[in-house]
Amino acid sequence: MPETTAEVLIIGGGIAGLSLASKLAGDTGVVLLEAENELGYHTSSRSARQLIPSYGPPVVQDLTVRTLALIRELEAGLPEPILRPRSFMLVGREEDVRDRASGHMHPITMAEAAGLAPELAAGNFEAAGLDTTSVSCNTDILMDWHRSRIEAGGGRILTGRRVDAAGRSADGNWVVSAGRETFTAPVAINAAGAWADAVAELFGARRRGLQPYRRTAAIVDAGNPPAADGPMVAGALDNFYYRPDLEGVLISPSETVPSPAEDARHRPEDVADLVELVNSLTSLRLGRTLRAWTGLRTQAADGVPVVGFDDAVDGFFWLAGQGGYGFQTSSGIAEFAAAKLLGEQPVLDVSEALSPARAGL
Repeated sequence: MPETTAEVLIIGGGIAGLSLASKLAGDTGVVLLEAENELGYHTSSRSARQLIPSYGPPVVQDLTVRTLALIRELEAGLPEPILRPRSFMLVGREEDVRDRASGHMHPITMAEAAGLAPELAAGNFEAAGLDTTSVSCNTDILMDWHRSRIEAGGGRILTGRRVDAAGRSADGNWVVSAGRETFTAPVAINAAGAWADAVAELFGARRRGLQPYRRTAAIVDAGNPPAADGPMVAGALDNFYYRPDLEGVLISPSETVPSPAEDARHRPEDVADLVELVNSLTSLRLGRTLRAWTGLRTQAADGVPVVGFDDAVDGFFWLAGQGGYGFQTSSGIAEFAAAKLLGEQPVLDVSEALSPARAGL
């Protein structure tokens, strides 16, 4: 059986695993294993492509701000930007908007909201909040940049390698089987997304209660489409969001429906119900579905990512539970995780907040 050695073995080729491998490449020998035949297949390729500093728990917001700063640094050397301005608007009842608002969002009047999104039907919402620091993200360019950086740094990316067993060698290294190949490394990174708890069990680590949830989105045509530079608009009750898209309008019911770890598929009736809801709240006149998909966002009970060395299994590092914040925290988490792995002081030290040993996990 062929054997490959590495200093760090990363399991999972979504944005989490890819961005960490990118950060480590050149400093240590990295091999990344992805179960599917392409990177980012399950969740990263099904992103809404919007990074929102006002979205998520406080530690997620801090990581988002750091991620935006890091992406802006790297895109300075690219021919095409990764980030483009696109505000995020929250609408709903006053108390609901107030409860969801954060330091990155400021209240605006409904007249101001109508000026930014004139398709909002008058009288349906009492209040609005606006996050002008929000941006759209070209996730394809970002993923490609990470991939090229890994390769330039001597790292290896192997797709179609589903990990099915793990054990220890006589010298204490991990011995990991993926099909007919064996990989050895002193450190294994669990970036397996919806499969993170199952992967942990292979390494003898206890589950952390990571639950995958469905999140559906669709591109639909519209008789009265929003302005191309209009904001992403979301209901404060997490019952819908929409934003302009080059093909039409991107919409989502923002559902939180538990799911097994699987290749999730959209349900046409969910999209039809969403079109009806958005049409009742706006003048968009949504119509034909051009394409639709469902991804899985996996999170811990407290909604905060799980990142750090396992407290009971040596050499096993968690990089999981990013929930719906994968891209918007990816560079910040990769910077933090790389520092922990290399024994350095993180720029943004979120060790306690993200610890796999924290209370409640």
